[in-house]
Amino acid sequence: MGHDSTITSVVLGPRPEDGATLDLRPQLVLVAISDDPQAPSSRHLLDDVDEVWFGRGDPSAQRSRVDGRRVLELRIPDRRMSGRHGRMIRGPAGWLLDDPDSKNGAVVDGAVTRRTVVGDAAVIELGHTFLVFHHAAVERDAPDDLDDAALGHDVAALRTFDGTLAERFATLRRVAPAEVSVLLQGETGTGKELVARAVHQLSGRSGAFIAVNCGALPPNLIEAELFGHRRGAFTGAVGERLGLVRSADGGTLFLDEVGELPATSQAAFLRVLQEREVVPVGVDHPVKVDVRLCAATLRDLEALVASGQFRRDLYARLFGLTIELLPLRRRRIDLGLLARHLLRLIPGGAQLRFAPAALRAMLRHDWPLNIRELEKVLATAAALATEGVIEAAHLPDTLRRARVEAAPAAPAGPSAPALGPPVAPAAARSSDDELHQQLVGLLTLHQGNVVAVSKALHTRRTQVYRWLRRLGIQADAFRRRADS
Repeated sequence: MGHDSTITSVVLGPRPEDGATLDLRPQLVLVAISDDPQAPSSRHLLDDVDEVWFGRGDPSAQRSRVDGRRVLELRIPDRRMSGRHGRMIRGPAGWLLDDPDSKNGAVVDGAVTRRTVVGDAAVIELGHTFLVFHHAAVERDAPDDLDDAALGHDVAALRTFDGTLAERFATLRRVAPAEVSVLLQGETGTGKELVARAVHQLSGRSGAFIAVNCGALPPNLIEAELFGHRRGAFTGAVGERLGLVRSADGGTLFLDEVGELPATSQAAFLRVLQEREVVPVGVDHPVKVDVRLCAATLRDLEALVASGQFRRDLYARLFGLTIELLPLRRRRIDLGLLARHLLRLIPGGAQLRFAPAALRAMLRHDWPLNIRELEKVLATAAALATEGVIEAAHLPDTLRRARVEAAPAAPAGPSAPALGPPVAPAAARSSDDELHQQLVGLLTLHQGNVVAVSKALHTRRTQVYRWLRRLGIQADAFRRRADS
């Protein structure tokens, strides 16, 4: 794997803010290094790459041509990696991970391997570095190589490697300075309030950000809580109160769980949006207010409108820009970004490291409560990690019981053939799927050379041809790819 040509790109460039055309493209995301969670993540597009080489070194992404092959060389500051720690090879049937010589081998989806076909959404461990390979949407004009430093540090809540979400966040950035109402939708814990705060931060408004949980307002005091009251307006009103809406004057009012707002309060709230004024309880004249509105809901507001539970005219006022936030299980490539941000908010958290088993469990967890769950998990684990390392034992049982397996066994030695041990032609195989994967991997590695495949399998060339015919694999397809 030596170099013989000039590097064509070494840039980890900025993310474009514009562009709406998204398509699915192969990409490799360096999510995190367990020994150094504060090290930057990076995303690398593989459309124009034939091989990816991995090795220890100062962080860089170098693109070059070697023997006519388009190569991306990733250097990663992981002391557990070898100077040359394997490669990924593109073939007509997908990508192959080949790691015959490194000291520690590779782990793919929790299984130790020296060579395997890499499936979509696979989690790859090289040393203590965790990467995800997948096909996903990418924003138009995206750079080939992008690290999280280029995502911008102004608003952490709007940083992502997910192309779909990046487009939505770019739209939010554009409308933030305007008076457009924003409606955020998504599952519990997806960070709707964090995004609303980001909109306020980018709006340039000088007033406060006030969050209102509409589902938690006391039914008999909703209007007093929202619009304020004068002293003596009702029993217990011992003083004048501005209310939440007037407290947000000149700033942003965030209505969380807006679908839970009772019908009587919906009518009063409509006046706030239409007339830009409120009538405090016990006051006989309106008071002008200037608020930017953000709202969030788990519920289907359109269905609530259709059933008569939510006012159509109020919904029309809320419906300026609607953004759907993704659940964390669909943002696995952002786990390093999110964990870094959340750890920095914990005293001493920025100095913590992860044991590989802990980070492996986190990457394989479904996170049903999303970012809120991740925040609680990290806070608890940080408190338990007295030695500065978050171990798997510091994670909740729900993570460890469902996903964490025994530590991967030591990989086979460098001389061990790939994709399983050598097998005699008459040896039984567990399934045609395994044989198919083995043959595809070896044909990819040897560029369709059936003789080389037969030697790797310790069998006759004629037997390999019989397997290829039975499984419908065309060796010529691998040769054509190698020659292209």
